Amino acid sequence: MILFKRTLQFIIICIFLGLITLVSLYYYVKSDIPSVQVLKDVQLQTPMQVFSRDGLLINQFGEKRRIPARIDEIPQPLIDALLATEDSRFYEHIGIDPIGIVRSAIVLISTGEKKQGASTITMQLARNFFLTREKAYIRKVKEIFIALHIENLLTKDEILELYLNKIELGNRAFGIGAAAQVYYGKSLNELNLAQMAMIAGLPKAPSALNPIRNPERAKARRNVVLGRMLDEGFITQATFNETASQPITARFHGAEIDLYAPYISEMVRAEMVNLYGYERAYNSGFKVFTSVESDVQAAAQKALVDNLHAYDMRHGYRGASMQLWDSATQPPLSHDAIIKKLKPLAEIGPLLAAAVLEVNEQSAQVILKNGEQTMLAWDNLKWARKYITRYRQSYAPKTASEILTPGDQIWLRKNDDGSYILSQLPEAASALVSLDPNDGRIKAIVGGYSFEQSQYNRAVQAKRQVGSNIKPFIYSAALENGYTLASILNDAPINQWDKSLGVAWRPKNSPAVYNGPIRIRRALAQSKNVISVRLLRGVGLNRTADHLLKFGFKNDDLNRSESLALGSAAITPLELARGMSAFANGGHLITPYFISEIQDSAGNVLYKAQPQLACDTTDLSSQTSSLALNDISDETATSSHTSSQCAPRIVSKQNAFLIADAMHSAIWGGGSWAHKTGWSGTGWRAQALKRRDLSGKTGTTNDSVDTWFSGFNRNVMTTVWVGFDNPGNPLGRSTYNSNLDKSQISGAESGAKTAQPAWVDFMRVALNTKPEAPIEPPEGLVSIRIDLASGLLSQKNDHTSRFEYFEKGSSPTKYVIQNTDDVFEDTKTEEELF
Repeated sequence: MILFKRTLQFIIICIFLGLITLVSLYYYVKSDIPSVQVLKDVQLQTPMQVFSRDGLLINQFGEKRRIPARIDEIPQPLIDALLATEDSRFYEHIGIDPIGIVRSAIVLISTGEKKQGASTITMQLARNFFLTREKAYIRKVKEIFIALHIENLLTKDEILELYLNKIELGNRAFGIGAAAQVYYGKSLNELNLAQMAMIAGLPKAPSALNPIRNPERAKARRNVVLGRMLDEGFITQATFNETASQPITARFHGAEIDLYAPYISEMVRAEMVNLYGYERAYNSGFKVFTSVESDVQAAAQKALVDNLHAYDMRHGYRGASMQLWDSATQPPLSHDAIIKKLKPLAEIGPLLAAAVLEVNEQSAQVILKNGEQTMLAWDNLKWARKYITRYRQSYAPKTASEILTPGDQIWLRKNDDGSYILSQLPEAASALVSLDPNDGRIKAIVGGYSFEQSQYNRAVQAKRQVGSNIKPFIYSAALENGYTLASILNDAPINQWDKSLGVAWRPKNSPAVYNGPIRIRRALAQSKNVISVRLLRGVGLNRTADHLLKFGFKNDDLNRSESLALGSAAITPLELARGMSAFANGGHLITPYFISEIQDSAGNVLYKAQPQLACDTTDLSSQTSSLALNDISDETATSSHTSSQCAPRIVSKQNAFLIADAMHSAIWGGGSWAHKTGWSGTGWRAQALKRRDLSGKTGTTNDSVDTWFSGFNRNVMTTVWVGFDNPGNPLGRSTYNSNLDKSQISGAESGAKTAQPAWVDFMRVALNTKPEAPIEPPEGLVSIRIDLASGLLSQKNDHTSRFEYFEKGSSPTKYVIQNTDDVFEDTKTEEELF
């Protein structure tokens, strides 16, 4: 009896002490137990996705790949596989599994080893969401309390859904949706049973059981999962036998990128980090829709790449990258050995690594690093005369052996017809940016040949001298200061002594052709350097520079000397395109933007661009100037987040139209070819587009260091730059190559020859199916027939005259008298001339 009482007392004391311990532990870990709200509002760390304007995926950024799925979207066999393997009594226990705990304890006591885990799915969820990975008994206690708390607040299906979307499954895949994409490139409903079992086996050890790195161990684990499914009655023996015998089919699948546009995706990434901070930008599941159109962006990428290769081909072949074997002294390598040597080579842009197997008279047999063998035809080899310098190339080859040798490691590109052409990594660089001049939307932007080669975004970062692309702005200043398109200036050499330097400054035309007295329209169209200098002198240096500042250029970038008239200002392609857009849109300074819309992970719109429009205030009387931003504060909003209102007017409609119309002459020329008075503008190659709504301007700096072409119609403004990343390196010149077609003309590189072809190729796509959109003359202009030679009024309607636009009050008042040097004063007003 005494023994019984003592035993009972001991039990009561133990229970009491246990309760005290339990309560103490609860209060100790209470701060770590999540609230109801936290559990209900768990945010999965989902990567940010960047899309084109029309919804194609450009890129995604995030440390964790995750594709959230609802419980009703998850295939039942996958749920069965996970439950059978991880927690077969999930729907029966209260968050902890006493049977599992006892079984694990028995194994631990009997063997001294922890061979069986006792963690339920709820406990794993508690650990993954709310606890660190420290291995301590107190963490296990916290885990139990949090698991019980979770079970009390959430349904079993809610717990399972969280677990399936949270669990780490290797290769930066978190959640079963991401695992299906990473390992199989499929959505969940496309997986077969073997693939589901593979994924279900990963939670135990995502790295050690990774099917890509350890296929044998992964297969063994998969079959364990299938065995558990068989034990639990989820599959039959026949299904087990069939599925267990299937091979491992997993391989790494990156994000399913639909559109290659890395430069704008990096612009978006930097902007989102600036707005939200790194952690939130990368892990909140933002969906960012950019301003670029997929077909136009793809055309920009192709035009830039093709144009750089065309430049490279003009200047010759620099030879094989290396010799894989010496064909003169060594036997050829086996195909497997060749592929092994090619495998480590990084393929940049469209370039594909290959090796020469055999050289015939006018062809060569090659093997690519993917094992494909192909024959290089002579038409895809004959361009490759030897490079000597940027100014000299060797003679045109006659046989393939003059170009290639067996054992050469070379680079190939695919032609549009699927054939391969010998190629090389271009040394020159380029950038292209295209805007909608009406609201600043960036329609396409390419910052270089390959983002993998260089992340330097030349479109927005490279300040380069703009050469003659500055002239429309110089001429705009002249029109604001009394000049007209019919004003006559002397196209003759300038020779000015510079006392400070002790030398004479002699700006020259390029080419050095002078026409004597010339109208301003023709001088701009033919890019006459000396006329630009004379206009700057006539207007005044500071007044001209101040006028240029209106177009958004920075004062520090404008060299306040007479060389400004020739393009010594250093401006980025985007800045130039922005400024030039004023001539296309009627005189407004638009603000470029590249983010059209931001959505949260649930698809709610956080931000929608409302850009400033090229309009006058009266045109927007019905529009609001407020910006609906649910998640972007005024302090963090940047230039890509502006209110919908009118962009500031910087020049008059008349000034903008007159410059645009003069630039139209740069493409289409003037005069009468039939009467031998016709002349071409420097941008005549754009005539290939067969559109009369285009205006443009070439640009070339000294020694062809930088080359430009900018051109537009009412709806599209595009600028292209080509040069070297190291300022001062000339693009050189190419000599005649009889093996190339006539489009690969010889001579010095220039804006027309080097940059404009990319512009033409791009605009061919950008304007495809689009109706012509000419810039219409605004009110306040008059069109009067003038004499071509003198710029005065003419009474003739033959090849010696043309109609010219003038701002009201600025037209000439004198008629030219043909065949004499006399002119007479007209006493009529402009209105009376019609």
